[in-house]
Amino acid sequence: MIDEQQDNGVDRKATGETGRLVVRTPSGASRVLNGNAGLSVMEIIREAGMDELPALCGGSCSCATCHVHVASEWLARLPPMAEDEDAVLDEAIGRDQYSRLSCQIPFSTRLDGLEVTIARME
Repeated sequence: MIDEQQDNGVDRKATGETGRLVVRTPSGASRVLNGNAGLSVMEIIREAGMDELPALCGGSCSCATCHVHVASEWLARLPPMAEDEDAVLDEAIGRDQYSRLSCQIPFSTRLDGLEVTIARME
């Protein structure tokens, strides 16, 4: 699980650097968000007011309500999935090979242009 302040020795507080995050809703609508490096993908989506991603546990990797499908070309750039994230996703509706919890994806300028689709909750 991502620690609230540290991820692999990197401070997760917003760094001031920004990048683009492309978010598709389950209905197919698309938005391009500007995200601060150091925040999680979930935090960027929530700060944009996208209600389609409830993120009920607030990023503690315990509920799968921040489940997203990552565009295939981006998967290799993401950090590996931890066991706890994998276990939570086992309970998620519609899990597939592209599934990740957005609270467990630290955003960085390396991910500028990252494309995710919010998973259906029902």
